[in-house]
Amino acid sequence: MSEFLHMGGYAAYVWSSYGIALVVLLANLFAPILAHRKLLTQLARRHQRARRMKR
Repeated sequence: MSEFLHMGGYAAYVWSSYGIALVVLLANLFAPILAHRKLLTQLARRHQRARRMKR
């Protein structure tokens, strides 16, 4: 197991590549979710303002 984790002397490059890939995948997962929430909040505020203006 230790030899596998050491990766023949290239462990720093291999494991950092896995780490970077994981961060990018998580960003690709959460960025649209956060953008969607932000858009819904903006639309709700815009709708409330429009309703107040009609009164």
